Amino acid sequence: MKKAVMYGAGNIGRGFIGQVFFESGYEVVFIDVALEVVDALNRDGEYPVAVVQDNTVYENMVQNVRAVIGTDLEQVALEIATADIMATAVGVNILPRIAEPLAKGIAKRFEINANQPLDIIICENKIGADTYLRELVSSHLPEKQQDFLNTKIGFVEASIGRMVPVQTEEMKHGNALRVCVEAFNELPVDKDAFKGGVPGLVNLVPYSPFSFYIKRKLFIHNLGHATTAYLGYLKNCNFIYEAIADKEIHTTVRAAMMESATALSREYGISITELEAHVENLLIRFANKGLQDTVLRVGGDPLRKLSPEDRFAGAIRTCLKNNVEPANICIGMAAGTLFAAKTDITAIVLQAKISDVGIDGFLSEYSCLPNEIVFEITKQRNGLNNRGEI
Repeated sequence: MKKAVMYGAGNIGRGFIGQVFFESGYEVVFIDVALEVVDALNRDGEYPVAVVQDNTVYENMVQNVRAVIGTDLEQVALEIATADIMATAVGVNILPRIAEPLAKGIAKRFEINANQPLDIIICENKIGADTYLRELVSSHLPEKQQDFLNTKIGFVEASIGRMVPVQTEEMKHGNALRVCVEAFNELPVDKDAFKGGVPGLVNLVPYSPFSFYIKRKLFIHNLGHATTAYLGYLKNCNFIYEAIADKEIHTTVRAAMMESATALSREYGISITELEAHVENLLIRFANKGLQDTVLRVGGDPLRKLSPEDRFAGAIRTCLKNNVEPANICIGMAAGTLFAAKTDITAIVLQAKISDVGIDGFLSEYSCLPNEIVFEITKQRNGLNNRGEI
């Protein structure tokens, strides 16, 4: 049986990519540092993925799985060296930590399997994740293996659209490995990045130029999701489905997503009708009660979400480049600067930064936005404050 290595056995790793690999005929080897998850995968050799839509649930079993603890670098390297395909789903902030183990695996592959390409599907929310991870790995390899890295190792960007919430004890149903997900299961990938040819994976959508899919995910899906969360937070909503059911929030979220959609339509020559249909589909998916996705999870890590290239500031720049007024995106970003959940360490840091340099200083120095946009976001932020929604 062909072998797929899945670096990261979390919600996306188990709830999406691991399932894709299994259904495509691969043995799936997970690498993770959570010992209890690794032990459970090795004990059971399978786990359930529950697809939920409001009150409807159906389960699929993902089988032929095992796991390796991430601290066993020799075993990790051997699994990578002998893999037929690989993916990562660890979170952008963790990529630097897995670069050295990846490099060890690639170095071992160079020694024992140098003629066989390896494609790594990168399932992280970051524009340029392929270049970023390649450079991280390259820094851990000697000069003699750089050509092998560049010619035989494919770093393939993916756009992960499936929504997978934090799993509650109720969702687990007594099985720590059980994952609840939505039905959406397309896996768009960068068609041009594969070194070993496009693999025959179920639900794979190879696309070129892939920058469109990455921006569509970040500047429409992620933007809309985060805007829903931040406006919902200000109205004391617990769940995303509660927030998007609020007419005022729904109107603002849809308008913000359409601003990005219009800009991307102009930039890539994609039909605005097609992108509007995508927006409407996302709004329906946000309203899925069965996911029980929380405002705090979706709004979490606000510093990254307010950074220069991420969903808000990146979408604003794309709009300005294509002569689209980002008025509603500015409302979403204004709400994001008010996110102050005490359970989120980056939200605490965010509020400390704003307190230290002021909202204008934060937006111009940290988010790197032009003065006219800083003024608009500040105005919208003051309006949200004045409405007493925090």
